[in-house]
Amino acid sequence: MKQPHDILEHVTPLLSVKNLKTYFRSEEGGVIKAVDGASLHIRPKEILGIVGESGSGKSITAMSILRLIPSPPGYFAGGDIVFENESLLAKTQKEMRLIRGKDISMVFQEPMSSLNPAYTVGYQIMENIMLHQKVSKNQALEHAVDMLKLVGIPSPEKRVHDYPFQMSGGMRQRVMVAMALSCQPKLLIADEPTTALDVTIQAQILRLILDTKDKVGSAIMLITHDLGVVAEVCQRVVVMYAGKVVEVAYVNELFNHPAHPYTEGLLSAIPRLDETRDRLTIVPGSIPNPARMPEGCRFHPRCQYADERCRTEQPPLVSPKPGQWVSCWRASGVEGSEADVAATAEA
Repeated sequence: MKQPHDILEHVTPLLSVKNLKTYFRSEEGGVIKAVDGASLHIRPKEILGIVGESGSGKSITAMSILRLIPSPPGYFAGGDIVFENESLLAKTQKEMRLIRGKDISMVFQEPMSSLNPAYTVGYQIMENIMLHQKVSKNQALEHAVDMLKLVGIPSPEKRVHDYPFQMSGGMRQRVMVAMALSCQPKLLIADEPTTALDVTIQAQILRLILDTKDKVGSAIMLITHDLGVVAEVCQRVVVMYAGKVVEVAYVNELFNHPAHPYTEGLLSAIPRLDETRDRLTIVPGSIPNPARMPEGCRFHPRCQYADERCRTEQPPLVSPKPGQWVSCWRASGVEGSEADVAATAEA
């Protein structure tokens, strides 16, 4: 009998990021390689987790998908982003404006900086609805009220006329979810959607996203630092480090048999209720400066297994077994090439 992930392996991706390179020119004239050859894909209605430390390139990857990278100083140095068999990098800004908020939506980290303080939350939801749907202002208002009701905001007929500063952080994040899902997008990117919220509200927001996703039918790309959340809600996980994808696996496989030393480090840092420790385990060192990346494997300065090859040669992203990809000489045990990297989006 086939396992669910065996069936998923044959589903055509909704979105494929292929060897993406998003660079920034620094004021000193150098190049900052924020995302440097990242490949991943997400299937229809799938929940994909993207994890890694701050500076790994997670948010820049998300912003690249929506073509929200400011230019200058940012630019695409290579690769492609394919959504429903069409290249997003080949589209004009006018065409992208029709895709943002309709086919691909995003919930940002901090709702207070994402919502315009000069307009009511209802107006901001209506603006997205009227941009993508042929409805009157009254119909858009009714839809906005319905969306606020859907995300659990009490007295939505009244709160639709409130300004962002009149709402709590949890309420503002609910408004962001309502806005993102107002046009029933095929892909919802949630970038640290529970940042700065207390744990009770975090659980409510995550449950809200999942419940609303089931009603709307969106795929979700969940960017988070919280591996507990990943274990609870995601089907597959992408681990990023220093602008690169270092491991991709199904959730159970990643937690039970991590293949990359960086993934091992992240998992070992999670406190366990069944263990008593004097100190929490940490991954030694820090993520490298994107303007001065180390030679070879970018994780080698922090890796307990690193040898001379790791210090001089960058390992390709290869698949040691179906459904799993890893960029590590020790873990893969196979030779690879640049073709292997591009192939991750086609798996």
